[in-house]
Amino acid sequence: MRLLDLSQPLFDRCPNCPAHPPVRIDIIASHAKDGPDAWHMEHLSFASHTGSHVDAPLHKIQNGRSLDDIPLERWTGSAYVVDLRGIAANASITIEMIAAALASRGISADQISDCWVLLATGFGDKRAATREWLHEPPVLSTAAAQWLVAHRARGVGIDHFSIGDAAAHAVLLGAAPPAPPVLIVEELHFPAEIFA
Repeated sequence: MRLLDLSQPLFDRCPNCPAHPPVRIDIIASHAKDGPDAWHMEHLSFASHTGSHVDAPLHKIQNGRSLDDIPLERWTGSAYVVDLRGIAANASITIEMIAAALASRGISADQISDCWVLLATGFGDKRAATREWLHEPPVLSTAAAQWLVAHRARGVGIDHFSIGDAAAHAVLLGAAPPAPPVLIVEELHFPAEIFA
């Protein structure tokens, strides 16, 4: 199995969802300031959905499962990267886009069952406090969210701070039995080696 770090760095004043409080990371003790025998310590202040993060059903579904109610194994597994780099700002990520990107790699929709589908839009490389990144990302359509549920994807990830609107979140996280919820990972970064 190949393991790659897909996380975005977290740092003081890093870009994040504009509806959330700004990220603050203050060094409150350091070796340089307090001497070589001192401790290095930072004070962190940010919303729980900052940087690379997961959405448990409770994030959108009243009385949904919280993160600690989900077995760790559900957050692992095989993944298919859907290369959507070059997608326009404000675009809707459709079933057709996902299916075509998978098919171009010889992957059928049936093969995504119990696997992660990772949407590489290129916006992870654009991460900055710009109008485009903050307010105009491509988002998963509700129909595509329903398609992922119908094909029993284990989870879906995207390289932006949100997979989509409230309806897409509700469809993914609120999947009705027998289908389990489609877990969400947001604000990923896809290194170039993934596409080599």
